[in-house]
Amino acid sequence: MHDVLIIGAGLAGLSAARELTKRNIVWQLLEASDRVGGRVATDEVGGFLLDRGFQILLDAYPEAHQTLDYGELNLRPFHAGAKIWLGDKFTTVSNPLQHPKYALSTLLAPIGSLSDKFAMLTLRSMLEHSSLDDIFERRERTTSEYLRSFGFSQHIMERFFTPFLGGVFFDSKLDTSSRMFEFVFKMFASGKATLPAAGMGRIPRQMALRLDSARIRLNTPVASLEETPEGAIVRLASGETLRAKAVIIATNWHTASHLVSTIPTAARPSFTAPKSRSTTCLYFAADKAPTAEPILVLNGTGRGLVNNVCVPSNVAPLYAPKGQSLVSVSVIGSPQTDDDTLIAATRKEMAAWFGAEVQEWRHLRTYHIEHALPDQTPPALTPPERPVRLTDSLFIAGDHRDTASIQGALVSGRRTAEAIAALFA
Repeated sequence: MHDVLIIGAGLAGLSAARELTKRNIVWQLLEASDRVGGRVATDEVGGFLLDRGFQILLDAYPEAHQTLDYGELNLRPFHAGAKIWLGDKFTTVSNPLQHPKYALSTLLAPIGSLSDKFAMLTLRSMLEHSSLDDIFERRERTTSEYLRSFGFSQHIMERFFTPFLGGVFFDSKLDTSSRMFEFVFKMFASGKATLPAAGMGRIPRQMALRLDSARIRLNTPVASLEETPEGAIVRLASGETLRAKAVIIATNWHTASHLVSTIPTAARPSFTAPKSRSTTCLYFAADKAPTAEPILVLNGTGRGLVNNVCVPSNVAPLYAPKGQSLVSVSVIGSPQTDDDTLIAATRKEMAAWFGAEVQEWRHLRTYHIEHALPDQTPPALTPPERPVRLTDSLFIAGDHRDTASIQGALVSGRRTAEAIAALFA
């Protein structure tokens, strides 16, 4: 009998394995696919590095800072600000504390009033000086309600907050929890948005390389679960049966719900999976980058398919072969159209932003990510940490247990391992 079986080699599963290793608890990790990482993955296509959906690592995440070797990842920072398409021109806003030379142009940018700009500085300062405990103790409401109560105008809501936060939460209505907003905005204010030099997939690979590879079984899907007085039974799709004193379900919430449903009714624990936020990401190769800066480009018009555009190779040059650029185009949700129609509509929209050169971009790949993030509409973060123990021997980990973020995935894995360690004590 195994001590612990971990189902799923995403960040939560890897984090749990890391913590169990520290506590000298023997584990085995079962991953259905041919790689570690879950939603955090990078594909190599024709010399380009394509993250599966536009992703970033906020280097101020406390758990990531303790877990990852930032130096080995060679983190490359984004410009602390955004370039915003207003329908007839671009305007750029920057964090004046990190980019003082842009302070005046940011103050004059036509995305809101002077009152909005000073409210932004006040908000940033307040969150920088708030602890995470402070944030998670404040009243929870939607992000939209929170920002309006802070005094922000409709103008800046439409031109900045909706496209910026919509791209973070995959939520164009800003219904996401205000606690999640405060947490994420504090992370942006306290550090930098970054990409690992060789792609986001380097994060789980680094974590896996620090574990005993003999304990990680890839291409090993789990078919069903069962609980017994002695522990848990895991049945693999291959027909193999494994027994363990404890099992961690560290898959995404959708798969976790399915696995829980396979447990015989009499012993089945209560688990309600949250709804999913989806996104679509299109990648193009370009001979010339549409913008020279390592900056996020937002759609501030409130119209169209595209929410944000980025040139990852401006941030981390290894994302594209020498002499070429990689363009990432993000759409919130899953458009109900075929890929050819979506690509054509995206090109047409981007041509208004960047000119006729868009027609020369070469489409590389489109990612439709149905379960990109767990929905965190209030009261999702009341409490901010959901229970990780389902039964005496079944545990669950993932960013749906904490904040929907890399930070949340890592924390949930550690919390689950700590709960199991208490069981073994």
